Amino acid sequence: MNGKQHDIASPHDFPGIQARAAQTDAAGRIPSQNWKELAESGYQGLFHPPEVGGTAAGPTVQAEAMEALARACPSTFWAATVSALLCGKLISTYGDLREHERLLRPLVSGESLSCFAVAETTAGSDAGTYRTTVRPAGTPGGGYLIQGEKSRIANAPCADLAVTLARREKLPGDDGPDWCLAFVNLRQPGVQRYEIPHMGLRGMPWGGIVFDDAHVAEADVVPVPFEELAEGMAWGWLLVSISAVAVAESALAASVRHARERVSFGRPLAHMEGVQAQIADSRAQIDAARLLAHRAAGERAAGRSARDLIAMLKIYATEMAVEVTTRAVQIHGATGVTQGHEVERLYRDAQMNVIGGFTTNRLRELVAEGMGLGPAVYEPFDWVTPTGLGRDPAGLDGFAHLARAVS
Repeated sequence: MNGKQHDIASPHDFPGIQARAAQTDAAGRIPSQNWKELAESGYQGLFHPPEVGGTAAGPTVQAEAMEALARACPSTFWAATVSALLCGKLISTYGDLREHERLLRPLVSGESLSCFAVAETTAGSDAGTYRTTVRPAGTPGGGYLIQGEKSRIANAPCADLAVTLARREKLPGDDGPDWCLAFVNLRQPGVQRYEIPHMGLRGMPWGGIVFDDAHVAEADVVPVPFEELAEGMAWGWLLVSISAVAVAESALAASVRHARERVSFGRPLAHMEGVQAQIADSRAQIDAARLLAHRAAGERAAGRSARDLIAMLKIYATEMAVEVTTRAVQIHGATGVTQGHEVERLYRDAQMNVIGGFTTNRLRELVAEGMGLGPAVYEPFDWVTPTGLGRDPAGLDGFAHLARAVS
């Protein structure tokens, strides 16, 4: 790889990983050979500068390499890219490169794996309910202790490092942000992990982390205003969007092959107008999403925000992939819902992208807020009582309320 141009939407840069994709899904584990081949390819280094061991590839090469890996195996793509791109960018953006190069270099080389620990057992997108807390250890130079539980986290069961969103327990006189990113070593006492079975992206490790006064070095607790975190999290929205484009492209390729080969009522499916229309719609939607993804990647690489653009991309691309994989299942008929078939696997993977990284419904609210419609804050209001509809309908209470009114 290392700087060469890539054939858009081709899995051929990762032929071994692509050949093991079905096995990865069935076993629910990413084979060690996948990690070896990724490290040898230099994939993780594409997103970072030479100062930390990367190759600083341009936005087009990055986007094409991501799509190629996601086409080869979406589960492997998710695990590797959450670690190298999302977590790596969060560390380099909010941390101190001189201090945190020790954390970043192993991610860039593929020697270690990271997870972005955000969601909790009782909350996904609503950060107001998060309870994981970082507090001073109470001894000079003792750093901090982290307490809480993160759940439904990519890479959680096997990651070496957690980039963790947590509340800060502030000492008197500390007027800094209420939130922080804590870079937590997961190979220490006070950390427990568990796996959660999931519908799609089965090879991707997914589960939870329980912090029970695990230690965090003082330099590894970085206060961050919560409103600024969306900029860093947008890298996650971008990688999920490119995963969706790749899944859709693979489903379309499978549909075209099947339509050419399958003969029904004396002619190939490819000669049927209804099938042609489905394939044409998929082609147009995928290319539109890909163009938007490349534009977003270019804006990011140029140092511009692109947060709202990536939010719109995530909404469109992930829901588009569900439509395309649904058409693929329809074109394949009963074969498409057979366990172990490529299209069946892709359909499950597509569903995960809609929810993963931030649900599209919540992103719609953020896009609307950016258009000047105000924050999506709920204010309690009783719409029912003033209309009289709060009472039981006549007959359910024996007209008791009417009798009370007369008396």
